[in-house]
Amino acid sequence: MTTGIILLMIIGLLVYLGAAHRVLDRLYLTDKSALLIIALMIIGSFFDLTIKRNPLLTINIGGGLIPLLLSVYVFIKADSRKERIRTLVAVFLTGLAIYAISIIFSDFGHGRDIIDPMYLYAISGGLIAYLLGRSRRASFIAGTIGFLLYNLFIYYRLLTGEIRSQLRIGGAGVYDSIIISGVLAVLLAEFLGESLERLTGGHSGKGGEE
Repeated sequence: MTTGIILLMIIGLLVYLGAAHRVLDRLYLTDKSALLIIALMIIGSFFDLTIKRNPLLTINIGGGLIPLLLSVYVFIKADSRKERIRTLVAVFLTGLAIYAISIIFSDFGHGRDIIDPMYLYAISGGLIAYLLGRSRRASFIAGTIGFLLYNLFIYYRLLTGEIRSQLRIGGAGVYDSIIISGVLAVLLAEFLGESLERLTGGHSGKGGEE
């Protein structure tokens, strides 16, 4: 059982116990819809859709397609044009930052890795997504789509012949990374954002999300 699936099961339990109501409300989700999405992501993790065969490009239903559709849904429901623009900027910069980190650590060598590179990218993505997005919605979208965007940067290198490989968006270790990145970004926005709100008397500069 992968880290991503375990994390989804924990989130599902918290949702079932009613401990995630406020975060779900910010993402325009009910408890039932959240549990359904979690179930679909777990089941969908076993299935890939082939987009292109040469070079091979696939997207995992649970780790790529469903998070993408959920992010688009949350983006469309955003309160204001300002929030949408901030979210788009956060998505692009998060994807670019993850790509830059991957380049920096590409030659470090697996024998000397302190942490699995995919987890490093995921944690970095979550942190960067929160710092850029700040709101729960923008952080979630940036953490999720930002990581998917990083995958597209890699695929561009495949198309240009710079590297020879295949790309499975949302599959294998990337499944865990996308989930960790998105969830971490939301948790940071929830807990650090809450602390900032208390320190500033309820004004945290989040574009009116709350």
